[in-house]
Formats: sequence, C-alpha cells, structure tokens
Amino acid sequence: MRRKLLAGLAGVAAVVALAGPAAAEDTIVTLTVDAAGGLSITVPATANIGHGVEGSTVSGQLGPVTVLDQRGSITPNWTATVISTDFVTGGGSSGETIPNINVLYWSGSATATAGGGTFTPGQQTAAQQQIINVPRTAFSHTGGTGNNFATWNPTLVVNIPDGTVGGTYTGTVTHSVF
Repeated sequence: MRRKLLAGLAGVAAVVALAGPAAAEDTIVTLTVDAAGGLSITVPATANIGHGVEGSTVSGQLGPVTVLDQRGSITPNWTATVISTDFVTGGGSSGETIPNINVLYWSGSATATAGGGTFTPGQQTAAQQQIINVPRTAFSHTGGTGNNFATWNPTLVVNIPDGTVGGTYTGTVTHSVF
C-alpha cells in the first residue's frame, strides 16, 4: 500500500510538473538609447603659417581639426568642408589683398579616428591640394554605426602674388560639417 501511495504521489507530481503554471502573463520591456550629442566640428582659434615675400609661397599646418559625431546613428555619415576668404592687410586695396584663389588646402591623413566605417581625407597628399575659394571636401566618414570621430592637421598653402605690399595679412578659413 505504501508503494502504491508513493507511486501515486510521484505520478501526480509528474503531471503537475508537465502541465506548467496555471496562468502566465508577458511584459513587453522597452528602453531608449539617447544620442550622447550631435555632430560638431572644432578648429584652432588662430594659426600663423609663417611669412614670405611677394611672388613666393607660404605654407603651414593649421592645427588639429576634429569632427565629433555623437548622434548614435545607424548611418553616421558626414562630410566636412573648408573654404577661405581673401587675406587682407591695411585698407584691403588691391595691393593689400591676397585673393582666395591663391589659397590652397590639403587635409592629409587622419591623426586619430574612432568608430566603425571609413574615414576619407579630402586631399591625402600635397599633390592633391585644392584651391579653397569655394567649399571643398576636407574629410568624410561613411558606414559603420553609432558614434565616431576623426582628427586631422591640414596644411594651408598661400601663393603671394607679385605686387603684394608688406604687412600682416589676415583671412578666415571656415570648416563646416554636415
């Protein structure tokens, strides 16, 4: 009798174990991943690329330019562009102006990158330098996902025309990213 009772209890336990819970409810769980920030570019506030005489060329690096993409995007593509104003001194007369057609730029390779995807310099070498009297691609990023950044140290080349008077010339090089 004892064996029958034990066998019966074991059978009931097996049926209860196989049957599972009498009722079940699901909870749909969501969470939000926020972007850490947006898309930004930082550049040196000032740069002095040297000095030269009329008819010569002056060149120098501008300092680190960094694009930081914290949009947390599935397609974090961006393009950084660069353009220059004329360089002027004094009253900006024709002899006191170096037109921006004489201002060239080359980005060179990245000095630092992070994140997936492909980082591409606008002008890898000095042989690929471009006149920046109109917006030119300085650097770009395609592919990958999430956040990324790139830093490069571009070179500016200024051809000083014949007839340019002596003085300290100032121009503005503008980097933008979109």
